Amino acid sequence: MAGRGKLIAVLGDEDTVTGFLLGGVGELDKHRRPNFLVVEKETALAEIEDAFRSFLCRDDIGIVLINQYIAEMIRHAIDAHTKSIPAVLEIPSKEHPYDASKDSILRRAKGMFSAEDLR
Repeated sequence: MAGRGKLIAVLGDEDTVTGFLLGGVGELDKHRRPNFLVVEKETALAEIEDAFRSFLCRDDIGIVLINQYIAEMIRHAIDAHTKSIPAVLEIPSKEHPYDASKDSILRRAKGMFSAEDLR
């Protein structure tokens, strides 16, 4: 990967993943593994969690975007991730608006600062 930046991985519903793929995010690594997973109603929880964990282990991924409602399904795995890279960002979907109170990464970041730090 010399001279190349890191990839963005996407775990989301069909509309979210399609939008990011149209924006040029889609890639296959040297083992032909994609950096995205479309989560449908039939997608097994184990498949979602396996994809998330595989994205965390790949050295070519710098950011993992995940729809917040999907993040809720694998919250234990997201909470267990403590490294800064890849960064895990929870995003809204068309059907499920963003709720900051559910975002464990945001809660962790808020805990790093006091109210006086933000003045």
